[in-house]
Amino acid sequence: MVISPALQAYQTRIEAVLERVLPSVEILPQRLHAAMRYSVLNGGKRMRPLLVYATGETLGLAPEILDFPAAAIELIHVYSLIHDDLPAMDDDDLRRGKPSCHCAYDEATAILAGDALQALAFQLLTQADEPISAQQRLRMIQQLSIASGSRGMVGGQAIDLAAVGQALTELELEQMHIHKTGALIRSSVLLAAYAAPALAERQLIQLDHYAKCLGLAFQVQDDILDIESDTQTLGKTRGADAAAGKPTYPSVMGMSAAKRKLDELYLEAVAALEGLNAPLLLEIAEFTVKRVR
Repeated sequence: MVISPALQAYQTRIEAVLERVLPSVEILPQRLHAAMRYSVLNGGKRMRPLLVYATGETLGLAPEILDFPAAAIELIHVYSLIHDDLPAMDDDDLRRGKPSCHCAYDEATAILAGDALQALAFQLLTQADEPISAQQRLRMIQQLSIASGSRGMVGGQAIDLAAVGQALTELELEQMHIHKTGALIRSSVLLAAYAAPALAERQLIQLDHYAKCLGLAFQVQDDILDIESDTQTLGKTRGADAAAGKPTYPSVMGMSAAKRKLDELYLEAVAALEGLNAPLLLEIAEFTVKRVR
């Protein structure tokens, strides 16, 4: 699926922001900074930053206000990918069609690169542009901290590792992915919402529900693609989850039921935006269920 010129412009924007905020390879420690840049500037859909900008546009925020929050969420995401690919975790040699960070560099450098990206993400939130008040920044930092930690992404990965070879119910699988994948996607929308000077509680609830549905839909489609797509298209090893004995939506529900769930989550996400002028958020929802990688 080809995205609109508006989303393409935001993709171009976030690439420039990431290029700017990442330390230069000329600065010591050079190998570490090279690994950070390799992993971040190595392609990717940039879905999470796009959600930040798209939510901001819905709320009438200027994109420059959201540059650092958008970069912060992507840095957290990339740090998670680096660590997920490590031999002690998912043990994957391919990421975004290129060797994973620990393969291109080494395992120790990959661990440190992930650590450094996480720290840089929170540094960026402290440096958010002036229109965002100190109170708003604190709320954004708290949101991203929770979404990244044991009650969010890291906790979800721990549950995922513990579930290898286990038979999970649909509810247990959903709880895992609400943490592992959904927390950062939800945080992408909320970071922009918290940057708005005055947001009605009803609108916040709508955006939050949209993000929760989108996060689960993204994971369901990821599980489907792991079976139906190919390694070259995915940019990562096809069938890796099945080979590792991980529970997925198709393995727990069956492929037909997984696809029905994907459609239901998409419709629920769209319905959550009723009354909001949110064409880009609607487009991202459509992209999520139709993407091929």
